[in-house]
Amino acid sequence: MKKGFRFGAFLFGAFIAFACMGSVASASEMTIKEGVYVGEDSLAGMTAEEADAMIRGKIAKMGNSQVTLVYDAGHEITVTADALGLAWANPEIVQEAASLGTEGNVIQRYKAIKDLQFDNKVYEVQLKYDVAAINELLAEECLRFDRKPVDAGLTRIDGQFQITEGQVGYELDVESSIDVIYDYLENAWNGTDCRIRLNVVEEHPRGRASDLAQVQDLLGSFTTDYKSSNANRSGNVANGCSKINGTLLYPGDVFSATDAVSPFTDANGYSMAGAYLNGKVVQSMGGGICQVSSTLYNAVLRAELEVVDRSPHSMVVTYVDFSADAAIAEGAGKDFKFMNNTAYPIYIEGYTKNKKITFNIYGKETRPENREIRFESEVLEKTEPTIDLITADPSKPIGYVTTEAEHIGYKARLWKIVTENGKEVSREIVNNSKYTVSPRSAVVGVATDEAWKYEEMMAAIGTYDLDHVRVVIGLLQQQ
Repeated sequence: MKKGFRFGAFLFGAFIAFACMGSVASASEMTIKEGVYVGEDSLAGMTAEEADAMIRGKIAKMGNSQVTLVYDAGHEITVTADALGLAWANPEIVQEAASLGTEGNVIQRYKAIKDLQFDNKVYEVQLKYDVAAINELLAEECLRFDRKPVDAGLTRIDGQFQITEGQVGYELDVESSIDVIYDYLENAWNGTDCRIRLNVVEEHPRGRASDLAQVQDLLGSFTTDYKSSNANRSGNVANGCSKINGTLLYPGDVFSATDAVSPFTDANGYSMAGAYLNGKVVQSMGGGICQVSSTLYNAVLRAELEVVDRSPHSMVVTYVDFSADAAIAEGAGKDFKFMNNTAYPIYIEGYTKNKKITFNIYGKETRPENREIRFESEVLEKTEPTIDLITADPSKPIGYVTTEAEHIGYKARLWKIVTENGKEVSREIVNNSKYTVSPRSAVVGVATDEAWKYEEMMAAIGTYDLDHVRVVIGLLQQQ
């Protein structure tokens, strides 16, 4: 009993002494206890402010480290870790370390300090980075290294094909590259200079030399002439043709004639020339371009490629048969599109000579030698204009007449006929087309000082018969 009393007295004395020490320390600036570490650095004897400054100094030194972001062997950028938004994520550990052994009752504080004598308390500094800063850096400095793939090319010079090899393209995957940078800095970085390879995706070009070498056979060809066209219209046809010449389409590619030849501007090589608009012939920038698309349409039909979109003109044209035309109009919803539905690339050759335009479509011929196709146009319905559209012009004298020719309305159909060994094996409808009837129109002068002549002219105009109006004009001019 006496011995136990002496041991209890010892513990009581130790607690009293510890309590007194704590009360004395609390009256002055406290320091961190022995056995408290941040990583491998001891904080023993430091105040909270000193420990905070020490850790921030180490992080600042890390912030000056060079981080090299590698795009590929020839392209990289080097920045400081600070540029990636390096920051201290858990500064609260300093206060936790400083308060260790100073909180709770006497027994709890005593136990905490005794525990440090047997097992160190180690805090880990956690770092964080600014995802927005990393994203901005990649977008501004690394995306410029991206390179689009260049497809293998094909040109036809002096009747011979020449092949150009393609080039691999590269594209930075920004999202996954952010993850790569973040993962490395959090899990592998030791705070010194480092290199991080970004996630760059290769984009392989389409086509190989062996594929393009297959393009040798003439699949379809068609020619139209524009001998009656004036200089402006002739220039538009030649210009539009040149913009299609040399087009290479891989399997599955869709070609748009409107996209290929537009915009219809002076800067793009076009001039004002006649074109159809609302049943009339008007001067339009690029007038005549539809002869380009119509000629190409007929070559496409003979190559038996898949027509995706085709529209007839509002009125009949003279350079192809009924239903064999293909109108285009920028911004008006009319386009001629077709798809390369073969298993090989195709090449479009277009040229003009002696006021004739020709399109040749080359590819690999897979159709049987004994198979031939031809196209026939059938008129289903014909509508003649019943009246003339005559407009009186009071600013012009009697005898003044300007006219625009009539256009007969048609409903027509285009047939595709296939023969084998000279025997018809199939006949199918390619398209049905409707062409609007447009009456002969005229502007007639009615200005005169004699009221009765004016009345005679207006009466003649009211007959909607231009031939009758001409007769009346002749009689009045004799008066």
